[in-house]
Amino acid sequence: MRVAFAEFVLDTAMRQLFRGTARVHLEPKALELLELLLARRPEAISKSEIQRHLWPDTFVSESSLTGLVAQLRKALGDDRRQERFLRTVHGFGYAFSGEVPTEAAPPPAPARLIWEESVFLLQPGENLLGRSEEASVRIDAPGVSRRHARVVVTDGQVTIEDLDSKNGTFVGERPIEGPTALDDGDRVRLGRQLLVFRRAGAAAPTWTESLPRPRGG
Repeated sequence: MRVAFAEFVLDTAMRQLFRGTARVHLEPKALELLELLLARRPEAISKSEIQRHLWPDTFVSESSLTGLVAQLRKALGDDRRQERFLRTVHGFGYAFSGEVPTEAAPPPAPARLIWEESVFLLQPGENLLGRSEEASVRIDAPGVSRRHARVVVTDGQVTIEDLDSKNGTFVGERPIEGPTALDDGDRVRLGRQLLVFRRAGAAAPTWTESLPRPRGG
């Protein structure tokens, strides 16, 4: 895990502290102290708990912890009078008081079509649907034409259009005759093959029952 704060990055996997691209030397116990304070921020941790964490099977004097805090302050360029990162809670312990940016949220899932157990991510622009090996959404099943339909993804809109297929393209059981907008959860049928459209950012569906079989045939 990497935790960034101000100009510093703590890499807990590598057990190293960096200032920009330069490594900052810290004793192992000082690194453990920084990791603990960061993990529990902004909570104040008592000196006794910190000592148990750093020296679980050894009795050490309070001066050992004080020395680690001083080393950590020096490495971080912290000022005890104007505590930028390490806050002393008098008569109790210490806390991390620096600002740690919130991790960026993962990008939303792209628009996609779901067919049986397959999920096809739709790319911006034109996406060909059909049996052709060139199709970005390849549905190799009876009744599906080689170039059956196309889905066009543009900013804020997704449309589907039939490409003169033999068995037609349907949205919600209605045959389409021209470019048709798709909404999240729409059911698309290529001949007898049923697909479900999911809009960008929509959570993956959890099916509790089988998709309904199309009527006829």
